Parts: sequence; structure tokens; C-alpha cells
Amino acid sequence: MRHVVVMVTSSYPRFPGDIVGTFMEPIARGVAARGHDVHVVAPWHPSVTRPPAESGVRFHFYRYAPPGLPHTFGYAGALKADVTFRASAIAATPLAVASGILAARSVCRAARATIMHGHWVVPGGFMARLAAAPGVPLVVSLHGSDVYVAERHPLVGWAARGVFNTAAWVTACSGDLRDRAIGLGARADRSEVLPYGVDTARFAPDPAARRALHARLGLPEHAPIVCTAGRLVRKKGFEYLIDATARLRVAHPGAHLVIAGGGDLEQELRARAGNAGIGPFVHFLGSIAQSDVPSLIAGADCIAVPSVRDDAGNVDGLPNVVMESLASATPLVATPAGGIGAVVDHGRTGLLVPERDPNALADALAALLSDTDLRARIGRAARQEVCERYTWERYAQRLEEVFDVAVGRGRTTMKAEGIA
Repeated sequence: MRHVVVMVTSSYPRFPGDIVGTFMEPIARGVAARGHDVHVVAPWHPSVTRPPAESGVRFHFYRYAPPGLPHTFGYAGALKADVTFRASAIAATPLAVASGILAARSVCRAARATIMHGHWVVPGGFMARLAAAPGVPLVVSLHGSDVYVAERHPLVGWAARGVFNTAAWVTACSGDLRDRAIGLGARADRSEVLPYGVDTARFAPDPAARRALHARLGLPEHAPIVCTAGRLVRKKGFEYLIDATARLRVAHPGAHLVIAGGGDLEQELRARAGNAGIGPFVHFLGSIAQSDVPSLIAGADCIAVPSVRDDAGNVDGLPNVVMESLASATPLVATPAGGIGAVVDHGRTGLLVPERDPNALADALAALLSDTDLRARIGRAARQEVCERYTWERYAQRLEEVFDVAVGRGRTTMKAEGIA
């Protein structure tokens, strides 16, 4: 069945190579590639350079702030260190949400939508719910911080429960996220775990990338490089990786750590590396363009993803870098936080270690750096796994099945495949 899908979101890559909301682009394009009409409704931002339509996706960026005032809603800007709200975001939210509802409602009716697809239960799901025309079903996709905020703020929790009560279907990128959504009122029989996909053409083994990365950093070719990527916030657990690197250098004195990403904790993390005596061996690249990520991941000897459930209870859904590392055949060391443990098979496609355990992180990284055959075996198995199970094309196919179910047509095979 052909659908007209209105995706309501607070984040979408604002320009080619943007690092914000990166998974939204392959989701929207993937659905459009399957022959559906896709409309993305998102807040305007000064950095937006998207054309009105691109790759089958039509964009509707709405303004909400009077001329001269900043647009601070969405695009991962609401939370400071992913824990507390920024005052500017709180001030902008009522007008932004109201403007988003009006914009989504207009698009829904003009396009004759058959599906409203809200990303993040709040605000995207909330806006999509109030914008939907009578009889148009609502599908909600959960990405992580939305559920965390709903669990801790009564007003947001009230809004989330209303969305879950009316949603025809809910997808979550991890089992942990789905379970927590059910605790907030999502129906177990109308929710599925749908892990993110990965572009296996962009993220692939590249022998030349290692030489290029060493040259970029000015390092000798024999120096082992451990890479990680993500916003510098508590739930990423980068402080534990810095501690692990200090321990790792005992067994591998030439090892270097590369951290790609910006955020509120940069100065704290730099100081931690300096205090551990490894400041010159920890490289902070800052935010990098998406076009540079594949070569970074393919050029590393190992990727580390030390995600944690932070002290406030926030945890990643499924970090993009996990899937990208698997696809690149770069051996991965990670914690099982959030949805990571569901896509990484310990000892076969990666190594899993407990959260907040620098010694275990260091030991796992040392084991990989010491064994070329182990790195190669894990890398091959990881890439085969994602190519068979976790492409964006497969994600879009499953999402299409969800849309069919939401309008009462077709039957999903996701539970039969053991994904739920």
C-alpha cells in the first residue's frame, strides 16, 4: 500500500554533513525510496540549507520565534550535557510546539496524509498526535532522550502517556527503551524494537584509511589508535575510556585515543586526560562532518563505545557509531548499555564489558590490539551481520510493514523474526 507519511521531528540534518539527527535522513529517504510520499516537518534553524525537496523527501521548516530572536528549539540543543534543560529551550518550547502543531496540521491536510509519524514521543509524537486529521493513524518512533525526559518531568510524562494511549504503533531503537515506554503507557502489543540501520556502502573496510588517519594525526604507522565518537555528555561514558586509555598504555605504550565530537564536557575531559598523564595521547577532534566519519572509523585499530546509564538515569538508545563500526569491520569494544547488547554478540561481532569499568575496557582493548587474527575475525563477522540484518533498506521495509499494520492492512513479520 502506498502511504503519504508526515514525519514530525525536532531534529533533522540541517545541511549535508550535519551531525545532528543523522539517523533521520536515512529513515526518511528509505521510506521515500520504497515509493511512499514523505513530508518532514521540523523547526527552522539559521543553519538549514535544505531545498524544498530532496531524494523524494519534502521539507517543511516552520518558524516560531519573532524576527530578531534566536531559534533554540530542537537540534539536540534543549539539554545541557543531556541532563538538564537549557533556559533558552524552555522559553522557546511553548511557541515552538504550537507552531509545529499548526505546520504539521497544514501539511497533513494539504498532502492528505495516511500516516502521521512522530519522532521522539515528545515533542514529535505530541505534535503529530494533535496535528493528525481524523482517522489518520499515529506511529511514534523512540530515540532515547524523549523517554528519559518523560520519566522525570510530570508534565512531559503526562503528554507522553497521552501520545502512547492513542498511538497505533510504537517503534523503539532498543529493548530497554521499549520497556521503559511500556512503563509510561505504551501498549506491549502495539510496540516493537526496531534497531537502526547503517549504510554499508559508506561504512566499509578501507585499508588506506589507517595510513591517512596516522598521517592526519602525525603519528607513526605502528602506533595503535582507538577511536570513539559522540557528543561529549555523561551518558557516553568517555571519562571511563580516558581512564582505560591510561591503563592501556601500560601494555601498549604507543596507543593513542581519538575522540570525535563536541559538547559541554570537553574541558572536563581534557583535564581528566591531563591529570592521568596522557594529555598528548588523547586527541579531541571536535565535531566533524558526517562525510569524515567513515574514514575515521575505518582508519582506527579499534572502536570503543563506553556508554553508561548516567547518574540521572539517561542512557543511549543505540549510538550510530556502534552500527557504523560493525559495518566497517573495525573491531568494537562497548558496554551493553541501552540497545548495544542486542546488536553486538560478545566474542563474535565485538567485545562487551561492564559499564563504568576502566579496567575491563583496557583489558578488552589490549586483547584486540595484541591479536591481529582476533581483530580480523571479529571485524569480518560484524560486517557480515550488519549486511544481513541491519541495513537502512531493511529498516525501511520493516517501517513500511508498521505503517500497513497501523492502517489495518497487512501483517508485520517482526515478532516472528524475534525482534520484538
